[in-house]
Amino acid sequence: MPCSITEGACVDISAKKAWLLSGGKVIYGPVSITTGRKGYPTPTGTFHVLYKEKMHLSKEFDDAPMPNSVFFYPGDAFHQGSLSAPSHGCVHLSSASSLKFFSTLSVGDPVQVVP
Repeated sequence: MPCSITEGACVDISAKKAWLLSGGKVIYGPVSITTGRKGYPTPTGTFHVLYKEKMHLSKEFDDAPMPNSVFFYPGDAFHQGSLSAPSHGCVHLSSASSLKFFSTLSVGDPVQVVP
């Protein structure tokens, strides 16, 4: 697990994996993810959960449904999505994983994204 944070969520873009952390331990993961496509990179760095929305509809992408959205950067969230096609910057999770991230993460929790 490549992150330095001890709470929240860790994303490894090159490994296409994500984890949930609590008390310095991995409590969920690694799970498979897809991240941003060329021209739409997933931001790297340490962020915090901004807000959560059970069924977000993307105004930017023709009201595309984004179930279990956990936003950690303006316009970028963890959410249920394709694990075969890259995103427009979001972190796609399976249905089960998106539900776990949605129910575990709270507003203000750290999110670290490493290249």
